[in-house]
Amino acid sequence: MIRRIGLVLTGAVFGAAAMIAVTDPYMVMPLKANAASSDTYRQLNLFGDVFERVRSDYVEAPDEQELISAAIRGMLSSLDPHSTYLPPNDFRDMQVQTRGEFGGLGIEVTMENEFIKVVTPIDDTPAFEAGVLAGDLITHLDGEEVAGLTLAEAVERMRGPVNTPIVITVRREGVSDPIDIRIVRDTIRIRSVRWEPLGEDVGYIRISQFNERTSDGVRQAVRELTEELGADTVKGFVLDLRNNPGGLLEQAIEVTDAFLERGEIVSTRGKEEARTVRYNASSGDISGGKPVIVLINGGSASASEIVAGALQDHRRATVLGTHSFGKGSVQTIIPLGPLGSDSGAIRLTTALYYTPAGRSIQAKGIDPDLEVIQPLPEDLEGKVEARGEASLRGHIIAEEGEDGERRGSFAFVPRERDDDEQLKYALDLLRGIKVNSVFPPDPEAGVPN
Repeated sequence: MIRRIGLVLTGAVFGAAAMIAVTDPYMVMPLKANAASSDTYRQLNLFGDVFERVRSDYVEAPDEQELISAAIRGMLSSLDPHSTYLPPNDFRDMQVQTRGEFGGLGIEVTMENEFIKVVTPIDDTPAFEAGVLAGDLITHLDGEEVAGLTLAEAVERMRGPVNTPIVITVRREGVSDPIDIRIVRDTIRIRSVRWEPLGEDVGYIRISQFNERTSDGVRQAVRELTEELGADTVKGFVLDLRNNPGGLLEQAIEVTDAFLERGEIVSTRGKEEARTVRYNASSGDISGGKPVIVLINGGSASASEIVAGALQDHRRATVLGTHSFGKGSVQTIIPLGPLGSDSGAIRLTTALYYTPAGRSIQAKGIDPDLEVIQPLPEDLEGKVEARGEASLRGHIIAEEGEDGERRGSFAFVPRERDDDEQLKYALDLLRGIKVNSVFPPDPEAGVPN
């Protein structure tokens, strides 16, 4: 039995990472099934014959569930880079990401020398309150060694039902003995939007992903920054979408809508013209028409490109930075098995999205209005490559063909503000220190409303 949940926008693929997310389940129309040919049925019988032969004659007893999972993965991977099988654990992780909250400890972690290293404890979470520090190396979870576990397996063990305890053992620099820290899990909310005033006149808003809380976060950011700086004082806003791999389609639409008074935001077009869906803005610009500069780079993908492309087409914002990733396809998450079962799901590409001016971004991306290249530090020169959708094997070819495709740009943002050339350029534009014909944009030159 197959049930369709909704449209998704998967993000850029960086190494093994991909952002996946689900949109409104009621926006998906039934797909028309075409009857399989007799030759197709013969091939399916062939698959069954091979499966039985492997099951009965292989030198060791194979894991039958893994055989089937591998077959499904192989079938979907032959389509495009974003169609794939989600085993039950991956399906649950995807749902956690899209909800933006889960039962856990409240730490950002990475893997280092077989141990889990704490990148940072999140403010006002159980880990923060219990005294976990950035740089701590987690060696044991409830007395069991972390060595031998993957990062995903360790994270899965640290997550769990709210109000359940866990003891983590850490090694801390400058402390000779291991430290046992007892933490009671609580609801952890993923903060996808962060903001702060830069100086006394510019509001800075950073969106790291598009989950269920993003549009509310952006509205809160604009409101609080306007109150803090003063409506008459604030010269504009920087919307930082660099290295944002995407997420929820509906959240990209709502974030864009927050800065537009009218007009189309994005359209999705599938195999059949009748399934084209257009999403339009409602009246009300939360910024009061203040200038907006959107920052993008090679790590800006999917939902990020929807926001940048729509605000660019309507001449509502100036897009600054480097060429975006070019992830212009929409995926549908289709759970497998009966309702409530634990059978995983498939993620299937079902449509492409188009900006208000009718541009397909698939394998081409968004060109900034103003290209500002962020220099790489010396230790990264020659060690990283500019990747885009067109670099991925099996990607869907852009409408204009291979000649119309772009290979992306570097996805690097420096940690120190003083080294951030793109942000500094944006601030200089907003403050009038630099002048460029693309800023502020002329709204009359945008797409018809």
